[in-house]
Amino acid sequence: MSQLRLLPSRLGAQASRLLAPHDIQMFSRRSRSSGPPAPFPSSKRGGSSSYMEEMYFAWLENPQSVHKSWDSFFRKASEEAACDPAQSRFPESRPSVSSRTKTSKLVEDHLAVQSLIRAYQIRGHHVAQLDPLGILDADLDSFVPSDLITTTDKLAFYDLREADLDKEFQLPTTTFIGGSEHTLSLREIIRRLESTYCQHIGLEFMFINDVEQCQWIRQKFETPGVMQFSSEEKRTLLARLVRSMRFEDFLARKWSSEKRFGLEGCEVMIPALKTIIDKSSEMGIENVILGMPHRGRLNVLANVIRKDLEQIFCQFDPKLEAADEGSGDVKYHLGMYHERINRVTNRNITLSLVANPSHLEAVDPVVQGKTKAEQFYRGDAQGKKVMSILVHGDAAFAGQGVVYETFHLSDLPSYTTNGTVHVVVNNQIGFTTDPRMARSSPYPTDVARVVNAPIFHVNADDPEAVIYVCSVAAEWRNTFNKDVVVDLVCYRRRGHNEMDEPMFTQPLMYKQIHRQVPVLKKYADKLIAEGTVTLQEFEEEIAKYDRICEEAYGRSKDKKILHIKHWLDSPWPGFFNVDGEPKSMTCPATGIPEDVLTHIGEVASSVPLKDFKIHTGLSRILRGRADMIKNRTVDWALAEYMAFGSLLKEGIHVRLSGQDVERGTFSHRHHVLHDQEVDRRTCVPMNHLWPDQAPYTVCNSSLSEYGVLGFELGYAMASPNALVLWEAQFGDFHNTAQCIIDQFISTGQAKWVRHNGIVLLLPHGMEGMGPEHSSARPERFLQMSNDDSDAYPVSSALPPPGQGQGAGATGRPPPSHTPAPQVFTEDFEVSQLYDCNWIVVNCSTPANYFHVLRRQVLLPFRKPLIIFTPKSLLRHPEAKSSFDQMVSGASFQRVIPEDGAAAQAPEQVRRLIFCTGKVYYDLVKERSSQGLEEQVAITRLEQISPFPFDLIKQEAEKYPGAELVWCQEEHKNMGYYDYISPRFMTILSRARPIWYVGRDPAAAPATGNRNTHLVSLKKFLDTAFNLQAFEGKTF
Repeated sequence: MSQLRLLPSRLGAQASRLLAPHDIQMFSRRSRSSGPPAPFPSSKRGGSSSYMEEMYFAWLENPQSVHKSWDSFFRKASEEAACDPAQSRFPESRPSVSSRTKTSKLVEDHLAVQSLIRAYQIRGHHVAQLDPLGILDADLDSFVPSDLITTTDKLAFYDLREADLDKEFQLPTTTFIGGSEHTLSLREIIRRLESTYCQHIGLEFMFINDVEQCQWIRQKFETPGVMQFSSEEKRTLLARLVRSMRFEDFLARKWSSEKRFGLEGCEVMIPALKTIIDKSSEMGIENVILGMPHRGRLNVLANVIRKDLEQIFCQFDPKLEAADEGSGDVKYHLGMYHERINRVTNRNITLSLVANPSHLEAVDPVVQGKTKAEQFYRGDAQGKKVMSILVHGDAAFAGQGVVYETFHLSDLPSYTTNGTVHVVVNNQIGFTTDPRMARSSPYPTDVARVVNAPIFHVNADDPEAVIYVCSVAAEWRNTFNKDVVVDLVCYRRRGHNEMDEPMFTQPLMYKQIHRQVPVLKKYADKLIAEGTVTLQEFEEEIAKYDRICEEAYGRSKDKKILHIKHWLDSPWPGFFNVDGEPKSMTCPATGIPEDVLTHIGEVASSVPLKDFKIHTGLSRILRGRADMIKNRTVDWALAEYMAFGSLLKEGIHVRLSGQDVERGTFSHRHHVLHDQEVDRRTCVPMNHLWPDQAPYTVCNSSLSEYGVLGFELGYAMASPNALVLWEAQFGDFHNTAQCIIDQFISTGQAKWVRHNGIVLLLPHGMEGMGPEHSSARPERFLQMSNDDSDAYPVSSALPPPGQGQGAGATGRPPPSHTPAPQVFTEDFEVSQLYDCNWIVVNCSTPANYFHVLRRQVLLPFRKPLIIFTPKSLLRHPEAKSSFDQMVSGASFQRVIPEDGAAAQAPEQVRRLIFCTGKVYYDLVKERSSQGLEEQVAITRLEQISPFPFDLIKQEAEKYPGAELVWCQEEHKNMGYYDYISPRFMTILSRARPIWYVGRDPAAAPATGNRNTHLVSLKKFLDTAFNLQAFEGKTF
């Protein structure tokens, strides 16, 4: 901007030639009511004197020939000249050099003022008074932009002088500081700009590339008098502050030595959230889904969600017993679901606070997924009924990459929630880390700029400014359906938690905090001084809420048992019985009629739309599918198609998401067809199966695992009547989303009594593709499975109501380590699934993949399903299934026993090999080449966890003289062996060994050398069929 002074001499006649064609576009002055105007040039020297003269002489000849803004400008100048002919600025004929200079100066001064206004709009936030402590700059920089008029000498930057301060200037259409006035003195312009942009609100929005949106924000904040509140609004704000602060004070008095992660220092967050909800309700929102970290969570539960206070207070009772529902979680992680009347709008509002772990920001994509699902089921495609609010901490918002991943989902067609209001509780400190050491960006909120989200910084010790900003933020979201950020610049009165000493690391900050007058007292004094409330009314409001807390505290002492289900954030009405238990403990057969299979197959091998040109290679694939249907067989892709299609027929919504899932990483799926001659014309045949079918959603995701898996988990939370699947591009890449897997999927039900039927499809298999394209790390999923390897399960019916997942996560007393009578009843399979925390399978046939997908929805409860899916088997000629394995009456096989020659004479079998997944086909081929079909039996373990004790026991007993071997293609310290080995020992009462055959232990999951891969494969296959390999060895 310092280059401005040099512009006139540099531009000269060239500027005239450049600017003249853009007369109307650049200088148009449109009515504020008719929409946003085109911008003026940002430089004060945007035009030259010759250009202005051309405009002037054109106006002299015909005032209608120039834009009305020039007409108005020249009329005013002419009037001034008429009043003082000696100072006439515009001659009747060609002007003298002196008059030309005056004309140029007048217009240049106007352009300078326009540049000044723009400077405040862009950079005013840098000098805004945002820190309530008055010791830090919110942008971490004390530098004052040189183009802001903080002292009169800075006027020279614009070639203006102090004498110009009282001159009147015409206001451009890109500002609203004039209100109904079109001209203001320079002094008043600067005063109003400072009032708007440099006080307790700092605005970042000029990077938005939509003029209408920028104008909207300017009008909301620049218009004089916009931040006026009625007495009633002020009293409501004061009452909400009272509740927010006295709640924290009450907890501090009653449980001074308990961690609660209080909100002290940002108590204004409670009225802020309530304002966002109120304004959104007023604009038609009926359902708000919130996600937030631990700080202030109890206060939000009490004063925003309206959780019963006694339910919160009893959480502090160390004698409170846990109901037998799971392991539970700490009180400041729990969620809540509540339907109530919004008192401001008198409309119904549903509020859901999603439970989350200590992993900051991990809940962000989960909230977005749940919001998207709620919008989908309501038919709310524009987000007019359902919205999300995310509360963040300043350090986490800047530091956690999942924030960026979540923002980049915000405008994707299959992931957008049509705008989220982000509220940052900016304590100006991490745990103990100074923000100057915690981020490289000026503000913690700069990540939001990537999606053109406006950012409103506000001093949290100015409650009225906070409330106004939050109201505008809610209105922005519901007007433009875009994200917006409210940055509450506040402080943390205590340490990271109530037991922490912050003076160790921030002594000066906390000396100031100890002197800081609480915001409630500041605001109460202000309202008392202006006569809005009396001291007596204020004290009565405090006493009233204190009484409410004391009465709730008394009732809380009657609570003896903690029921986690009372804190459920996503209830499924009607799915379970009144006690939250499954309505039955049976699962119907998963096969379907053959005519349904045939119909789905015919659609899968055709193009439902007319005049739709598909790729020739795809035509070949579709012909192949048609041939399979004629032969009553399916491959992997067709089996998946039939599982999805049959569920859609039954009214079950299916959603498949992940990187490149529409085509499939391995070019096998092709669920979205692309017209080869019309850009972006696509066809999804799955949505053309039946007229009244449920919708099918298949969507390529952004290149994200953490964010997208969290999103799909949240989507699956919303309803049990859907099949929601996330597919990794390769199973190896799921570890980028390990936080979602560990903190939500594996443990979600135990911690929060929250069922979830999310399906993870993880391509897995050692095929010489290197260490990052081979292993989905099955050992990790199996290690986190909650069944006891040393306890032989005893089958029984569903436990009595009230006994769910507890003790050993079984809902029954922990079983003895001594094998009980080995009797299995018919309900064993379903009962075992009910007791587990997730299901892990590795299917070896398309039919079994078909059945396990259907079983996932037909079960009377929901569990996460982990499927290790194939790569080479997608096109393996032997990896096909007959319709006979999928028709009515057929079902998922947890174990596929040997059905060849060895099974006909089991007493002659010398070795029984157990395996899972793709290696089965390698073993069968090798057995055939060695002619050992009668001596070696091969049994496939399809469901690995929960472990099928009953079926494995049958197989082991069927071959009493056989040597038992576990064969896997993974390295010994990976894969399944460490999981299955102790369970085999439990089944066999340690009387027979289970030998290991596979690759040796290694650090990397696979080799990058093709030859090494083949050598190691041959080595363990030789061992698998060397019937003397274990002679003389001790297990």
